[in-house]
Amino acid sequence: MANAMEDGDGLVPEEIKVPSQVFDVAFHPQRNVIAVAQIDGPITIHSFSTQEQNKMLMELTHHKKACRAVSFTEDGKYLLSVSKDKSLQAVDMNTGSVALTRKKAHESPINCVKVISEYLVATGDDNGGVKVWYCVKFGDGSLSVFNVRRLKLEDKSDNMETELLSVTLVKGGRKVICGTGEGALNIFTWGEWGDISDRFPGHPQSVDACVAISDNVVCTGSMDGIIRAIHILPNRLIGPVGEHSDFPIERIRLSPDENLLASCSHDQTVKFWDIEHLRDTTISPGSKKSETVKSGTSSNFFADL
Repeated sequence: MANAMEDGDGLVPEEIKVPSQVFDVAFHPQRNVIAVAQIDGPITIHSFSTQEQNKMLMELTHHKKACRAVSFTEDGKYLLSVSKDKSLQAVDMNTGSVALTRKKAHESPINCVKVISEYLVATGDDNGGVKVWYCVKFGDGSLSVFNVRRLKLEDKSDNMETELLSVTLVKGGRKVICGTGEGALNIFTWGEWGDISDRFPGHPQSVDACVAISDNVVCTGSMDGIIRAIHILPNRLIGPVGEHSDFPIERIRLSPDENLLASCSHDQTVKFWDIEHLRDTTISPGSKKSETVKSGTSSNFFADL
């Protein structure tokens, strides 16, 4: 337990330090393993634990330029990665060898990858292009809805006149939360894509990452280096979850058991945060914040806010 750290109401693994700037992280779906994508190309695979010291299990060097994003397949057997070199690659996690390479997957550098299902993978590039591979992110200030079964664009929102940088779903999929370049959260109602149904300002800088913790709570990662917990409808700032000092938050990811949040930033570290206590947080409409935050295990977390 000596290597674990106290955070919120529980122990979290010790932070992972790597040699260069971290662009993305991905949790393995079945094991306490995390992949770390770095600006100079390498991907390092680490085990993490509150009981034992974190260990680097593998280093992958198949990208010669910045590795922008990583994602495990649903069974955890392969790690998909995309790069500034415009390639999409898949690595066999049993052997560490490259099992699939698409060298010119896009015309522009690729910055995101998402495993959709057992057979489908989506990638997005710097010019807003999205491809779905049979083996969406943003680019023009609008939110696009892509039907992965029909492989067609179903709908598209109006231009929001600001960058849409992150997205997640809450309220049983009925609400879509988008982080913007101006620091607001734009809230769409599913199926009503013409314009936003609500908006929550408050972040001093851009919201570059957003993850749903429950149907009511999202965690955001901002350019100011702070990870925040936000209650959605009613919209309230619950409080800070953690920070990377003055370095912008690049990515935040939720662990498969939904008890840990991992974050990465330009400070060359991956940090872990205990967010289990946030999942049951609810706020009643019309009530004051101090009277409405309810969670069975979060008294210590909120005491310092």
